[in-house]
Amino acid sequence: MTGPEAASAGAALPGVAGRVAVVTGAARGIGAAVAAALSAEGAVVAALDRDASALREAAERLRATGGRVRPYPVDVADEDTVERVCAHAEAELGPVDVLVNVAGVLRMGEVTEMSGADWAATLATNTTGVFHMCRFAARTMRRRRRGVIVTVGSNASEIPRIGMAAYAASKAATTQFTKCLGLELARHNVRCNVVSPGSTDTQMQRALWQGQDGSAKVVAGDLESFRPGIPLGRIAEPEDVARLVVFLVSDHARHITMQNIYVDGGASLR
Repeated sequence: MTGPEAASAGAALPGVAGRVAVVTGAARGIGAAVAAALSAEGAVVAALDRDASALREAAERLRATGGRVRPYPVDVADEDTVERVCAHAEAELGPVDVLVNVAGVLRMGEVTEMSGADWAATLATNTTGVFHMCRFAARTMRRRRRGVIVTVGSNASEIPRIGMAAYAASKAATTQFTKCLGLELARHNVRCNVVSPGSTDTQMQRALWQGQDGSAKVVAGDLESFRPGIPLGRIAEPEDVARLVVFLVSDHARHITMQNIYVDGGASLR
């Protein structure tokens, strides 16, 4: 249940309805789930993604269920475009109250075989893109002394993974960046947190699977690649991550900032 009917199924979370929320990577996967969950709680959602066609389709689906969602195609790695598009979104929807950074790319490969282009592309989106978005949002939030930023990281930010050095490094940098930003903005009543999923059933995750039992292999783990399994015995759904994001955005989490919360079914053994 992802439309407005989801909000009516239980008590609405305070501090979400009517707020302007910017969600990057909103065309699919976790980003789309976050946009849907915020929309269901009554937020006005500016949905951002570099895949313009998929983004429009995702926005249309949410509007069909009564959501207030507007698509804004943008590549978060492009500094000038981010500034222009975000300013346009604020002019149309109002000042940004919430920013959720979800946009990300995964370029697999061991370090000795990885190209400089793959390394640069990974950090450009996963790290520098978050910087671009946060800098814009933080300025308006600081001025208004209100706002929440949530960055979707990864449990790979602290757990080494074979073939994922670039991705893990980008997520580790983004996690620490978000915490530092939270420290800078705390005195302005702006909260910044990180949500770190483990294996989640998204297009990115499925691209890593080999064979029909890819999900089962992930749950079981692989000792040869030093990868633990998932104690809860299931891969996360995007909605599992989105629900935590919405909680952190709400007033129920008003005293939570600079935290990194794992949503990985216990895979990181933390």
